[in-house]
Amino acid sequence: MSIIISKESRVLVQGITGREGSSRTRFMIDYGTNVVAGVTPGKGGYSVYGVPVFNSIAEAIDKVGSIDVSVIFVPAPNLLEAALESINNKINTIVIPTERVPLHDIIKIISIAKKKGCRIIGPGSIGVISPGEAVVGWIGGSFEMAEKVFKRGRVGVISRSGGQTTTISWSLTLNDLGISTAIHVGSEAIVGTTIAEILKLFEEDDDTDAIVIFGEVGGVMEEEAAQLILDGEINKPIVAYIVGRGIERGIRYSHSSVLVEGRNDYLSKIEALRRAGVKIADKPSDIPKIIKKLIR
Repeated sequence: MSIIISKESRVLVQGITGREGSSRTRFMIDYGTNVVAGVTPGKGGYSVYGVPVFNSIAEAIDKVGSIDVSVIFVPAPNLLEAALESINNKINTIVIPTERVPLHDIIKIISIAKKKGCRIIGPGSIGVISPGEAVVGWIGGSFEMAEKVFKRGRVGVISRSGGQTTTISWSLTLNDLGISTAIHVGSEAIVGTTIAEILKLFEEDDDTDAIVIFGEVGGVMEEEAAQLILDGEINKPIVAYIVGRGIERGIRYSHSSVLVEGRNDYLSKIEALRRAGVKIADKPSDIPKIIKKLIR
């Protein structure tokens, strides 16, 4: 079992004929992802690495059947229209790698998605990978790297940083632990799915024994996760590593450029997580050691 994506997931790529869309489609197919259709308005009838291209999602669903996941490779100014098309066609999960999305567009996308029961991963997410099953986005970068870094295991990874999603997973692999699913939640100031929401998914996953959180100063996602644990909704062991120890208050920092204030600086996050029983790693290399003690 995995969360969000699996080898059975039927994936559609929006913007499939563009440079990013086509190259990432090749990567996903090589890894084994079940990419069943692509959409680029005006390019219907073409194909990309054997994947049929349609002018709209409605047309794609009519021709190939249901879609579980859409991944959107379009420029930021076009994202709102593309995301709403996925939402309105009742696609359950939408992965959005696009960065620098206008804030009002993000708010509108997330608001409508929540009303329609749609999960948004991102914006600014490099994706989700369930090792040995499927990848959506470009997490891992290439087939060879993804195969090397992401080995099947029983540790779930949730990260605020795209690069650190890979680094932490590699550390777990080197220490014979492996990953059940690794997720980059996104790098924008507001993202569609929070750390707390993903914790709930891992809590319900029978193939996940422990969870790693890579967090950053700014925002309140780590504090929300801590409260969820304190409320008794999460019982699996968790290790967290938080960056930004030396960042002063009043500075915009991290991927999202969120203002670091009194309630979301390094110490406040560490204190909240510790109160919830989360084990804190002082450096990334400590994460596998702590995990092994927790699941021994």
